[in-house]
Amino acid sequence: MFIRLQLHFITLGLELLTFKLNHMSFFVRKLGIDLGTANTLVFVPGKGVVLFEPSVVAISEQDNKILAVGVEAKNMIGKTPDSIIAYRPMKDGVIADYRVTEAMLRYFIDKALGKWNIFKPEVMVSVPAGVTSTERRAVVEAAIRAGAKNAYVVKEPILAAIGAGIPIYEPMGHMIVDIGGGTTDVAVISLGGIVASTSVKCAGNKIDAAIADYIKKTFNLAIGDKTSEQIKITIGSAVPMEEELSVVIKGRDFLTGLPRSTEIKTNEIVKAISKELKDMVKAIKDVLQETPPELSADIIDNGITMTGGSSQLRNLTELVFRRIGVKAVVAKDPLYCVAKGTGIALEHLDTYKKSIIAKR
Repeated sequence: MFIRLQLHFITLGLELLTFKLNHMSFFVRKLGIDLGTANTLVFVPGKGVVLFEPSVVAISEQDNKILAVGVEAKNMIGKTPDSIIAYRPMKDGVIADYRVTEAMLRYFIDKALGKWNIFKPEVMVSVPAGVTSTERRAVVEAAIRAGAKNAYVVKEPILAAIGAGIPIYEPMGHMIVDIGGGTTDVAVISLGGIVASTSVKCAGNKIDAAIADYIKKTFNLAIGDKTSEQIKITIGSAVPMEEELSVVIKGRDFLTGLPRSTEIKTNEIVKAISKELKDMVKAIKDVLQETPPELSADIIDNGITMTGGSSQLRNLTELVFRRIGVKAVVAKDPLYCVAKGTGIALEHLDTYKKSIIAKR
């Protein structure tokens, strides 16, 4: 009886050990972070995108204390008293304010992993294609100080391509255009590496600013960032439309200083953002001019894949086709492509180690 009981306990112990070994991977947490100018997305392998919040931080000027991060802070933009500033610590895809970015990253990592997590995660962060070594190092340092065990940095076009389901290791040319809030990254990828690329500081935020500027000059009306973004989403288009959409906008009259509303139509927005779209198309042309002829032939066959939130602008693919003559398609879930790419790359670190450009 005693020997049987001992054997039972040994069996139980072995089962417990097997269970622990099988679930050890649970303790080695991995996080993919799409650290954008406008939004930050956090991807957990096996779970998907667990967090999608604006890259905004609200700070109290009196005691230099962080009051809110993410959605809560974005709701404060343009509505705060003088003692509180709500702003974006990321500018043009890179860190503009190191201390605040670190605090923001810590908040996002803690929120994604949960309050009781005691294990430091391995983190992969996306950076623009044109990032300098100093800017890259700043991202790695910020991630480590925010609570990461290891930090990897990968260029956005590579991650966007992985997330969009492009087989990047094939000996074939694929062109990816990632249009976010701060930067437009254009790259031709073949055999797991970037053959030609450029990164221009012209994307969603510049389009919003152009809309606000046009309304100011045309209607003598002052509007905020949130309103101009809403106009872009509701009625914006890259090419003129026969059946125009319209929206009523509300703001402050420059002459009287009083609130006023007016109506604006799609084709006026097309005119307002034409310069910004021209810069984006020029970036695509510049990369195509640097591309070897064999890969150019592949791009004609495969087309251009567009990712990022701003790639969802109406008729943008049509504008690219008209100006460049190559078919463009928007990837499935363009907003999530970079975040998905970080998750896939983290799960298969050995496969994608060639593409990882910084580690600590």
